[in-house]
Amino acid sequence: MFRVSDVMTRQVVYLSAETPLDEAARVMKESDIGDVVVTDGATLAGMLTDRDIVVRAVAERADPGTTTIGSIITREVVMIEQHCTANEAAALMRERNIRRVLVCDSDRKLVGIVSLGDLAMQLDPQSALSDISEAAPNV
Repeated sequence: MFRVSDVMTRQVVYLSAETPLDEAARVMKESDIGDVVVTDGATLAGMLTDRDIVVRAVAERADPGTTTIGSIITREVVMIEQHCTANEAAALMRERNIRRVLVCDSDRKLVGIVSLGDLAMQLDPQSALSDISEAAPNV
């Protein structure tokens, strides 16, 4: 039985809510990731995904140089404890209709992110999603 800690991405990228959209997109491209954790000072403000950029900014014709990521992030973050099973993480994603979950330790400290692709590679290595995720890590 795989645990979330076995499949999660441990390298979490943090950006300030004041970061311009174009800079965040550049960081995501350079890091080959599809999400960043957004902070407001020392506080977790939310999560920004590549989909947020497309749906909430590009589709609305927001100026990427002046629009801050804090204005388009998903503020309701979903967390799961790192010792939960991969099946529990998949069930949580299905229940909440989300593709990524923040992973915390027993003290609720952020230790990683687990994506639907991460889970697919472990739970169903023969699936098309697993093949796509393996070809493009951390997306």
